[in-house]
Amino acid sequence: MPSNDVRILAQAAVPTAAVGAIAVVISGVVAGGKGAIGAAVATVLVIAFMGLGLYVLNRTAKSLPHLFQAMGLMLYAAQILLLFIFLAAFKNTTLFNPRAFAITLVAGTLVWIAAQTRAHMKAKILYVEPDSSSSATSSKGEKPENSGHSS
Repeated sequence: MPSNDVRILAQAAVPTAAVGAIAVVISGVVAGGKGAIGAAVATVLVIAFMGLGLYVLNRTAKSLPHLFQAMGLMLYAAQILLLFIFLAAFKNTTLFNPRAFAITLVAGTLVWIAAQTRAHMKAKILYVEPDSSSSATSSKGEKPENSGHSS
């Protein structure tokens, strides 16, 4: 992953992990050990799903840039759907407290999305990749070739 991608991942994962740690403590106090386990599982699940989604989205942006926006919308819809399915599947579990799990899952997802949005807005990402070969030819007085559509 390029440094911008890693930076955005870290700027989204760290606040999510912090909120997850706070949720583990609060859930442990309110709902006991099963509440803490539920909050921890939800935090790990959010970071894994959203981190994997960010990775897939970055790979798509590099290989198929014309599908980037559609892929982003589809990916977020799929992530929310998968988290909802996971929540519904463990609704009546006795492994952990489902209420602590659900609240942490929603809070972690919202924090991830907000932190990722903030990180992307603050990132200095070039819209056009500078090409050193075209600047070298234009400095010699030669006219660079047009690579666009000629109509």
